Amino acid sequence: MPYINVSTSAKIEDKKKLLEEISILVSSLTNKSKRFVMAKLDDNCEMYFDDESLCCYLEIKSIGSLSPSEMAKPICNFIYEKIGVPLDKIYICFEDVPAEMWGWNGRTFG
Repeated sequence: MPYINVSTSAKIEDKKKLLEEISILVSSLTNKSKRFVMAKLDDNCEMYFDDESLCCYLEIKSIGSLSPSEMAKPICNFIYEKIGVPLDKIYICFEDVPAEMWGWNGRTFG
């Protein structure tokens, strides 16, 4: 049930590969099965962060298992290495969602 939403001004050539790789990363950082990680990518977005250079905004939601202070660096490094967005042009929003507020397969987790 971790969900990662990536919005970036960068144009991504191999979207499927990036989505798979970031799903694997989030799975490993949350210790949750890759089977339950959902990833979304919006690339080539009109975005502005101090200037018109590349930037990226990520939302990461999960029922528990979030350690923002430990997760921020590997996620930022991944974005820099894979799509070239400078570290100081990346924002990440972490959200720990209560189990009763997350639905899947016709029911909620709590």
